[in-house]
Amino acid sequence: MKVRLIIMNFLQFAVWGAYLTCMGTYLATIGHADSIGIFYSAQGIASLFMPAIVGIIADRFIQAQKTYGICHLISAAAMITLGLYGVNAGAAAEMSVMYPLYFLAIAFYMPSLSLSYSVAYNALEVNGLDTVKSFPPIRTFGTVGFIVSMWVVDLMGFQDNARQFLVSGVLGLLIGLYAFSLPECKINNSTADKKSWIELLGLDAFKLLKDSKMAVFMIFSALIGMCLQITNSFANPFITSFAAIGEFADTFGVQHANILISLSQISETLCILLIPFFMKRLGIKKVMMIAMIAWVLRFSFFGLGDPGSGVWLFVLSCIVYGVAFDFFNISGSLYVNETTDSKLRSSAQGLFMLMTNGIGATVGTLAAQAVINANVNSISETEPMLRWAGWSQSWYIFAAYALVLAVAFALIFKYKHNPNEKKI
Repeated sequence: MKVRLIIMNFLQFAVWGAYLTCMGTYLATIGHADSIGIFYSAQGIASLFMPAIVGIIADRFIQAQKTYGICHLISAAAMITLGLYGVNAGAAAEMSVMYPLYFLAIAFYMPSLSLSYSVAYNALEVNGLDTVKSFPPIRTFGTVGFIVSMWVVDLMGFQDNARQFLVSGVLGLLIGLYAFSLPECKINNSTADKKSWIELLGLDAFKLLKDSKMAVFMIFSALIGMCLQITNSFANPFITSFAAIGEFADTFGVQHANILISLSQISETLCILLIPFFMKRLGIKKVMMIAMIAWVLRFSFFGLGDPGSGVWLFVLSCIVYGVAFDFFNISGSLYVNETTDSKLRSSAQGLFMLMTNGIGATVGTLAAQAVINANVNSISETEPMLRWAGWSQSWYIFAAYALVLAVAFALIFKYKHNPNEKKI
């Protein structure tokens, strides 16, 4: 069963890795650089409502593993249609056709993330396995799948064309069909256990905001969440844009930006192991501040580096990404779990995801697009050095934003850590 769940997690994130870090380069290549933020914000918009709605269906009407498979099949169909349209239309591909297809695909992919956890936990439990011990190593193969997919798309030369969507769609079909072979998940038909729609949608978690400390934490979670998708959206277009500058055109980073960026995911995998150590000894406030400083470095190193002699700065940026992402996302989730009443934990996690990957990531991606439109896309492509300067200025703006957040969080969030207490 562990092997089967490893396959599920590998494919789950390979679907995402095929396009998430290079879709921006494709859009820029066909003349839609000013729409990159709109495409990436679709993830956040879909995360606002689709996981809750699909979760209700899986709990009450259709077994979770079947709902999971259906979501992937619908998403894969939309993704393959998008890929075929993009390949056939070439540079003439229109937003009015592409965006609805992409939004449909992502709207059914995002709920599959939470369903994958439900299906995995159920499969482990029915086989008598400890989920706490067994699942983390299994989940690690999801990141491996993401990285492998990035490399495949890069080496096949699909970073700047619509074939990346075809790769994602084919992988989606595979896992969609595979899902129906997984152990059955029970449907809750008991009227005694049925929750109200407010509870099912997680809206009851908003009562947590009555506590001032939790309210401050959630607000800052949304503000930090604005950083989450910026480099996924714009790092690849930024690095590949150096192709217009002669001395950088043939460098490894420009030719294989996805492979270079995949160092971020490798770092992410390794940094997960550091979280228990830091959370126990430093507490949530210092760990979150470390994450914010890591975001400052993540953006600053991009602003300072280049794919030539300065490529080591890009590598450093990828290394600190693991700290920036994990120390915020994973640690924040653990803090919410430890400081919330057990009856509200699921809803509280939903609220945390809503604030970070929903509201925060959506606003952040659109805001980043506005910054890049002003500093980069407003400059003619015949002036690559000026565009490079515009990119650097944009990264410094993002770094300054993260620095202001770190200072504000240090001053406003009141927290005293006691390493001898369970609470973190």
